[in-house]
Amino acid sequence: MNGSGHLVHGMGTALETPVWPAITDAEAARVVQHFPDAGGFQALQWHSPRPFSAAALVECGAGRLFLKRHHPRLRSMAALNEEHGFVRHLQAQGLSVPPMYRAHGGGTVLADGPWVYELHGQGQGTDLYRDRLSWTGFLNDRHSFAAGAALARLHHAALGYDAPDRGPYPLVASAQILTAADPVLAADRYIYARPAVAAYLQGRNWRASLTKIWAELGDGLYPAIAQQPRLWTHGDWHPSNLLWAADGTVSTVLDFGVAAPSFALHDLAMALERSVIPWLGMDDGQLTEAADVDAAAALLAGYHSIQPLSTADIALVLRLLPLVHVEFALSEVDYFAGIVRDAAAADLAWDGYALGHAHWFLSDQGQHFLRSLAEGTSAL
Repeated sequence: MNGSGHLVHGMGTALETPVWPAITDAEAARVVQHFPDAGGFQALQWHSPRPFSAAALVECGAGRLFLKRHHPRLRSMAALNEEHGFVRHLQAQGLSVPPMYRAHGGGTVLADGPWVYELHGQGQGTDLYRDRLSWTGFLNDRHSFAAGAALARLHHAALGYDAPDRGPYPLVASAQILTAADPVLAADRYIYARPAVAAYLQGRNWRASLTKIWAELGDGLYPAIAQQPRLWTHGDWHPSNLLWAADGTVSTVLDFGVAAPSFALHDLAMALERSVIPWLGMDDGQLTEAADVDAAAALLAGYHSIQPLSTADIALVLRLLPLVHVEFALSEVDYFAGIVRDAAAADLAWDGYALGHAHWFLSDQGQHFLRSLAEGTSAL
């Protein structure tokens, strides 16, 4: 299986030719031999449609394993070791995550040629959402509830992990802007620590845009955020990053690539933003399909069943929801403008994602969703 004709998810609903070439049989065989416990490469079974790296299921002597390849400008060895440190902590606390294989020398990250690799076991459970687009919704509210409960368990397992902030890597779900007393000043620092973002935004009146968004959506938010305990979080909590047991509960958590220190309610708001609002159906600032209030309420109820949420907690989540995406959108600009040089995708990340999603929350549709969710969670 050489990956010929392999397509990946794009920024919309259509499949696209991948930026990163598919892993080949010869490549997999060469890389797997560096992981002694893998038992040797036998066959390549499947290519992942996720777009930001190349990944494949490979049959080895030790079973079916997940091989992932990164460009080092996106995920260096240092960046992956930060991620793996968090995963090891969660695993030590009993959270079900895919096991990481060690290469010769003992590390879980391998540099080979121009690439960086990691090798994982598959994890327990069924990958029900494997071929669905990222950031599309749960199949039913039972899954939404289970995902909320699983996120609360992850947050409990994350307690006590106090590694430093992550470096200025693209595609990391940090919260430097949202947690700042002056978000626009924090955005200034964030942007100019990332030359590709600064170059992309040069000539755009981005400060005025963010100032307006925070004035309309974030006024008075900082004092409540400042009281939130710092916590390493997943940052990419959507259905296809979860494996499922036969009873509909979450059995394994996948993909910690964007994990970073933020706070629990930030991660909870991010989970809602990525799984209950059908952003891929946005047309001229409006959704063509309604945001799923019931799924959002179920996710919050699932979280509450493990980690009780106060009225103030829920109110803060609803205040965070229209803003929680902005920093990650800037990190997407960093990726598209700085690494893959895709100007159209960078425009979509800034105009359609950073600004467009915030503007939607100010629309009649967005305001109705927030009011309905507040009403739907009032009994928690």
